Amino acid sequence: MQFCGFVGTFILSRCLAILREHLLEKVPVSEVCDKHGVSVVNFYNWQKQLFENGQSAFDRKTNSANAKRQQDANAVKIEKLESKLQQKNEVIAELLQEHVELKKEIGEP
Repeated sequence: MQFCGFVGTFILSRCLAILREHLLEKVPVSEVCDKHGVSVVNFYNWQKQLFENGQSAFDRKTNSANAKRQQDANAVKIEKLESKLQQKNEVIAELLQEHVELKKEIGEP
C-alpha cells in the first residue's frame, strides 16, 4: 500500500512509524525528518492525511455474522409489529360490529 503520493518511496507502515515517533515519543519534527531523510513538508502532509483519514480506522466494518444478526433482529421486530397491527385491526372490527348492533337496537339508521 502506497502513502502520500510517493510511489515506491515510502510504504504505509514506514510513514506511520515516522509520524508515531513524533506524536507519541515526542521527538521534534526536525529530528525525525533528519533521521529518516524526509522533508518537513512531506511530514506535515502525511500528518494531515492521517488526521483527515483517521476516522476510517474506527468505522464499523460489517461482516456476514453481524449482518445476519441484524436481519434476524429486524425480522423478529417486523413480525411483532405485524402481530400487534393484526390485533388492533381485530379489536377495531369488533368495536365497529358492536357499534352497528347497538345502532340497530336503538333504531338509528
